[in-house]
Amino acid sequence: DDLNLMGVESIALDPSDPDRVYLACGTYTNPSTPNGAILRSDDRGESFHRTDVPFKMGGNEDGRGNGERMAVDPNNGNILYLGTRLAGLWKTTDRSQSWQQVTNFPDVTEVPPPGLQGRDSLIWQWRNRGSGIIFVIFDGRSGSPGRGSTDIYAGVSLMGRQNFFMSRDAGATWNAVPGQPEDLRPTHAVLASDGTMYITYGDRPGPSNMTDGAVWKYDTGDGSWTEITPDKPGPGREFGYAAVSVESGNPEHLIVSSYHRYGIEAGDDIFRSTDGGVSWRQIFGGGGTFNDSLAPYVAFTGIHWLFDIEIDPFDPDHAIFTTGYGGHETFHLTDADRGKATEWRVMSSGIDETVPLELLSPPEGAWVISAVGDYGGFVHRNLDRPQPEGNFSSPRFGNTTGVACASLKPGIIVRAGYPTGDNPGQPVGFSMDGGKSWQPADSIPDPSCRGGHVAVSANGEIWIWSPEAVRRGFGPDAAGRVFPVYYTSDRGTTWNECRGIPGGTRVIADPVVSARFYAMDLFGGTLYISDDRGANFTGTPLLLPGGIPGSPSGRGDNRGGQDRIYAAQGASGDLWIAAFDGLFHSKESGRSFSRNPSVEQIHAFGFGKAAPESSCPALYLVGTISGIRGIFRSDDTGASWTRINDDRHQWGLILHVTGDPKKYGRVYVGTHGRGLIYGDPL
Repeated sequence: DDLNLMGVESIALDPSDPDRVYLACGTYTNPSTPNGAILRSDDRGESFHRTDVPFKMGGNEDGRGNGERMAVDPNNGNILYLGTRLAGLWKTTDRSQSWQQVTNFPDVTEVPPPGLQGRDSLIWQWRNRGSGIIFVIFDGRSGSPGRGSTDIYAGVSLMGRQNFFMSRDAGATWNAVPGQPEDLRPTHAVLASDGTMYITYGDRPGPSNMTDGAVWKYDTGDGSWTEITPDKPGPGREFGYAAVSVESGNPEHLIVSSYHRYGIEAGDDIFRSTDGGVSWRQIFGGGGTFNDSLAPYVAFTGIHWLFDIEIDPFDPDHAIFTTGYGGHETFHLTDADRGKATEWRVMSSGIDETVPLELLSPPEGAWVISAVGDYGGFVHRNLDRPQPEGNFSSPRFGNTTGVACASLKPGIIVRAGYPTGDNPGQPVGFSMDGGKSWQPADSIPDPSCRGGHVAVSANGEIWIWSPEAVRRGFGPDAAGRVFPVYYTSDRGTTWNECRGIPGGTRVIADPVVSARFYAMDLFGGTLYISDDRGANFTGTPLLLPGGIPGSPSGRGDNRGGQDRIYAAQGASGDLWIAAFDGLFHSKESGRSFSRNPSVEQIHAFGFGKAAPESSCPALYLVGTISGIRGIFRSDDTGASWTRINDDRHQWGLILHVTGDPKKYGRVYVGTHGRGLIYGDPL
């Protein structure tokens, strides 16, 4: 229910108390999403208290790398300020137990250009609009301990108007800082120990593409501004600047990062200055190297989205930067000051943001194969370390949306997704050796086909592909072109339309009878069966106790495993329907279904190896059973259920779950943003 709080808009630490940390939580500002909340901890994150706030946050929206929006007054830990996207500036004087809007802060509402309608209006809203008040900075040299700081600064993601404001009286009044640049949007700012404010700028908040940017410094003492842009964008060199960090012990030692500098020299780069921005050295353009051994799957990506860079305040040689594929660090930053190359290593193994979109645990071979958003996916032969060969290649995908194997010949694996990198036009790949090597299908039925789901016959000879609809328009409700369901019997050399089944319908294979496939239109009330290797499907009424659901709206997340049909391992015609609002079972190829009396809601469903005393596969379910929400296993075809997680292990939204057919009790859980997790019985 609190899924929206999984997106963290900003983090604030209390400079006077290292045990206190604050999280501003909220993923989207859509009208349909709940308002945000501030989570506060007094024990370094061991436990949190929650304060709901009357506005929304956008931790996964454009500008999510800007900041920091929230800050604690170093002279009074009771006082915090928070800049929002759409609701102005807010303040608390009781350590986040209650919040009040700062009504005297200037109106920074960004009005869309006149005449925008439809798709253009949505593009402006999600890609071109600023991201509100993006940073708040207290000058701890002002004011006095216990009473609070008097000098406060706030930056706003505005362009073509004033975007940098200050208060000299502890927030009683606010004024625009004179002389400020107004032609670009601020992205980050940092206040050096001598009172110099360093600010990076771009023409968009990012990760929407930037085409222009700059770096400026502002002397808070005399009010002067100086442009110190390391590499100025221009025609054919369109990029912006993302982040800045300054050495705590030397206010003239700093680094800044570029954004979207692709195709220019070394691409995105970090620039280093030891004279307050008078001169600069390039880190990667100057020979910086990467060590990706802790996460080999990032080796092909290059660095990008460097929306935070930090110099360790206790060690000027130690610096960190983030990307869309994790973080890198060096312990030799000052080598660059002597013209030497610096080495950057992946910070750690297992810190990333991933969304598994499908899971396959084959009957033999690899433990699990993951279809992952952004990263493509992996063949996991060792669950406790990254795969040395990295993620899928030949073809490489951005999103892998479907993966399946032949149940009787599990070395035959087929996947579908959105191509990128090698074989950029091929959205179907296959392996004949259990995922040790891959190759692209020879052809696709339509050049526009992408993504979707795949099914592989039990003997591996027939592959069925249901591509995703091509979106037309922009936004969550954009219409799309629906493709037919296709089958191939020659590894993708030729494709034919499956007759008798609506386009876009997900198909599954019977695990025993190689000529048989199943599909379902849950909301249309039809079950489809093919007994001729997918060439023709016959539709029959879907008979569910309690009737057919009338609408797909309000039924969880359609990327998850609910509202789907499944075939149990090891038996023909043993079908399960994991509907969002119930679990249904048929042992006679769908001629009739019974409803499980305990299951009330489903988000994900799958099978695993049978318990030693059982002949039926274990069932795994994420949802609500008898009023209890959790992850469950049943060893007796759903007659009884055991919750296998606890309240401290919930992971927000879980999209997929599957057991392992090779090891009883092992389960794989695909979360929305927190990666793939596996568990074994205690």
